[in-house]
Amino acid sequence: MSSEKPAYPVDPKTLYLPPKEAAEVGKTYAEQYQSGKPFHYIGIDDFLPLEITEKVYQEALATDQEPPEHSSAQEHLKASYNPDILPDYTRLVFNALNSQSFIRFLEEMTGITGLIPDPYFKGGGIHRTNNGGYLGIHADFNQHKQMNLERRLNVLIYLNPDWKAEYGGSFEVWTDDMKERIASYAPIMNRMCCFSTSSTSMHGNPEPVNHPDGKPRISIALYYYTATWTDSHVAHSTLFRPRPGTQDQRTTKQDRIRVMRKYTPPVLHAFGEKVMYKLRLL
Repeated sequence: MSSEKPAYPVDPKTLYLPPKEAAEVGKTYAEQYQSGKPFHYIGIDDFLPLEITEKVYQEALATDQEPPEHSSAQEHLKASYNPDILPDYTRLVFNALNSQSFIRFLEEMTGITGLIPDPYFKGGGIHRTNNGGYLGIHADFNQHKQMNLERRLNVLIYLNPDWKAEYGGSFEVWTDDMKERIASYAPIMNRMCCFSTSSTSMHGNPEPVNHPDGKPRISIALYYYTATWTDSHVAHSTLFRPRPGTQDQRTTKQDRIRVMRKYTPPVLHAFGEKVMYKLRLL
């Protein structure tokens, strides 16, 4: 067991931290988070009481349901478990991370008010990437269609004991022009990474998982939204970009957006993307 005091000291049994206390914890990370560039992000070690992440990890390994794996040029050997099919304790942990207390923590840390959790866990849940798997550098889908909300935050909590950077699967932050990797976080047990999402927040885990014992990379993934979606927004799916000097694949949609933005003034960008969307070019 780790002797470190958890950054977010929720009670392991009740999974409760009073909202005021959670907000105070968030304030302590506000400057670090909001100074992140090229977009706001943070990595926090020893995030939860270790017994929480250890129990969720064991329940994830013991789950006998096999969700469909996603495999493509950009996303390989990755599977997601919706919390609804997971054991009781893991479901309670997800509920706690969608609670008022955790929302208060996130709002104080990020400076984003009016955050809304996702009861559908669209794209979220327990993520598992098997050996050889990876997720290319990308910007995420930006609209929750069922609730018509704008995606604003990702929270990732890693569940991998004794993981080393050379085992692959590190979470990477890149500049929008893909000229520089800004940060890299190995997916070690109880490390939390949070970042603000936009059409230019480029991130991923592009280096294939290569655990010497064949163990998968496992994480908790949750997304948060605000009721700020307007007609000027253009919905898009995941947009992939290649890293320099690699065989990574990009999305044709993103190529089209970049060309349109290059040859039109900024005031027309939103209108141009809306027209491209209606013409099914995006």
